[in-house]
Amino acid sequence: MTHSSANAANAGTFMIGGDLAIHRLGFGAMRITGPGIWGPPADHDEAIRTLRRLPELGVNFIDTADAYGPDVSEWLIREALHPYPKGLMIATKGGLTRSGPDIWKPVGRPEYLLQQVHKSLRNLGVEQIDLWQLHRIDPKVPADEQFDAVRSFIDQKLIRHAGLSEVSVEDIKAASKFFDVATVQNRYNLVDRTSEDVLDYCTAHNIGFIPWFPLAAGDLAKPGSILDTMAGKYGAHPSQIALAWVLKRSPVMLPIPGTSKVAHLEQNVAAASIVLSDEDFAALDSEGRKAFQSTS
Repeated sequence: MTHSSANAANAGTFMIGGDLAIHRLGFGAMRITGPGIWGPPADHDEAIRTLRRLPELGVNFIDTADAYGPDVSEWLIREALHPYPKGLMIATKGGLTRSGPDIWKPVGRPEYLLQQVHKSLRNLGVEQIDLWQLHRIDPKVPADEQFDAVRSFIDQKLIRHAGLSEVSVEDIKAASKFFDVATVQNRYNLVDRTSEDVLDYCTAHNIGFIPWFPLAAGDLAKPGSILDTMAGKYGAHPSQIALAWVLKRSPVMLPIPGTSKVAHLEQNVAAASIVLSDEDFAALDSEGRKAFQSTS
């Protein structure tokens, strides 16, 4: 699979919130920070080169969060790309606090969420956030209070659209009483089908579904496995086949594979050009479901 013709536009487009067109293959900006998603990246210059390569590869959807670093990911995006190219959409998230590497704790008090929205606006250097997502629903704060706060951010024009992360269908329905849920970001990949019902709900209601950890394939990526065989057939890497499968799974699917290296980014974007046959998609789907059932 050559990377020279890699372009995220090959993945097709999706309208977030019905009015913001993005290419369906985006970029997750978690990995441009340090170990444990804490502090600066090991190679600052390579992280900046990776971000600057995005528009050249047709990637116009970047997903980040105030908790990545914390703040570091948003700072780097601004350093690399501000003033932002026309049509580039940056989504961020708030609601998780950080007190050290790999430590994530939800805080959903409305005044905290408002503070984080204002901080992200400053960090990114924008007057309005295109898509702001509640990183987690805080179980210690009534969900309605958190959803009402998100509604107020839209009313104040601090954010244009709002999404949710790691939620159930019931959570989406509850939030929808307060605002139009534009996107849902849940863990999903070939071998993790925990959110299958959420994906089906999003597909039926035209809600963008952002799968995090989209390349995970477990044993299915081992030499001699189905992914390995398909990779040979399509002249691609197993991870590219896993990504092509995710893209074909639903028209609302918006995978955001992340990396801090230009070469890896180009490899991921090249996956947008792979069109799996219906038979190959079904074979992968069947093996993925079997693998999921054996672990769950």
